[in-house]
Amino acid sequence: MFEFAWPLLFLVLPAPLLVHRFWKPAPRGGEAALRVAFAGEFADLGAAGSTMPGSRAPLILAVVGWLLLVAAAARPQWLGEPIEQTVSGRDLMLAVDLSGSMDIEDFVVDGEVSNRLEAVKRVASAFIERRSGDRIGLILFGEQAYLQVPLTFDRKTVEKLLDEAAIGLAGDKTAIGDAIGLAIKRLRDNPADQRVLILLSDGANTAGQVQPLQAAELAAREGLKIYTIGVGADEMIVRDFFGTRRVNPSEDLDEAAMTAIAEKTGGRYFRARNTEELDRIYALLDRLEPTARDARYFRPRDELYPWPLGLGLLAGAGALWLRGRNAT
Repeated sequence: MFEFAWPLLFLVLPAPLLVHRFWKPAPRGGEAALRVAFAGEFADLGAAGSTMPGSRAPLILAVVGWLLLVAAAARPQWLGEPIEQTVSGRDLMLAVDLSGSMDIEDFVVDGEVSNRLEAVKRVASAFIERRSGDRIGLILFGEQAYLQVPLTFDRKTVEKLLDEAAIGLAGDKTAIGDAIGLAIKRLRDNPADQRVLILLSDGANTAGQVQPLQAAELAAREGLKIYTIGVGADEMIVRDFFGTRRVNPSEDLDEAAMTAIAEKTGGRYFRARNTEELDRIYALLDRLEPTARDARYFRPRDELYPWPLGLGLLAGAGALWLRGRNAT
C-alpha cells in the first residue's frame, strides 16, 4: 500500500504562482547611460529567440523539480501488511539488598567462596535472561531505596546495571519497607494482574520511613504480589584467636517479617541457604504464568522520499544550467 505520511504539504504546490502573482519585482535603476538607436532590433531578436526550440525547457524542468520536491517533503511510503505482535508476560520488579551484610562470604559460586551479592548477581542474571516478554525493573536498597532501572524490555541493560551494583552503594542498613513502597509507586499504573515484586534481603528492616508490614498492606490493596527471598547460610566456620567455631551468619534475618510480607500480598517466602537453593527458587519463579496483553500490530514502512528528492534536485539543477546556457 502506497501513501503519503504528510499529505497536507501538497497545499504548498501553488506557492510559486502566488509569489509570482503578488510579489512585485524590485524597481529597476535609472535609465541607461548609453542610448542605442537600434535598440528595437535587439528587442525583436529577443522576441524571436523566445520562440526557439528548448527555450521553455528551463521552465518545464523547474515545475517538475518543484513537484518532486513537494512530493518528497510529503514523505511517500510503502506500507507492508500488518504484522501482529502479541506481547505477553508480567511487569517484574527486582529489589536487591545492598546492605553491608551482603558482603558475608557464605556462598560458593563455581567452586569458589563468594559473598552473598555475587551469588545473587549470578543467579538473578540467568533469571532475567530467561524472562523474555516481561518488562523488568531493578530497585537497589540499603538505608534508602533507589530505582536503578525502570520497567523495560531491555533485559541486557538490567543485567548490566545489576552486575555493576556494589555493596554499600545505598548505605549499610536495610530499608525493606521503603523498597516495597518504591515498587508500589512504580507499578501502580500497571494492570493489577501483572504486578510482581521479587524482594531479596539477608537481614531485618533497620532503616527507612515505612515499616515493611505497613508497606505490605498497601501493596495488597494495590494488587502487588510480593515474593520474598531470605539469603544466607545457616552456619559457617570462622577462625579466631582460639581456633575455629561455627556461627550462624543469618541470625539477623527476620524470616517472620519476610514471610508475613509475602503472605499478605498472595506471594511466597523462600529461603536460600546456598547457590543451589537460590537457583531452584528462581527456577520456580521463572514458571510464573504469563498474562496475555492486547495484541499490537506493526506495519513495516519503506521510506521512498529519497527518489523524488534526488530527481527534484536534478531537475532544478538542469533548469539552472539551461537558463544559464540560454542567457549566453
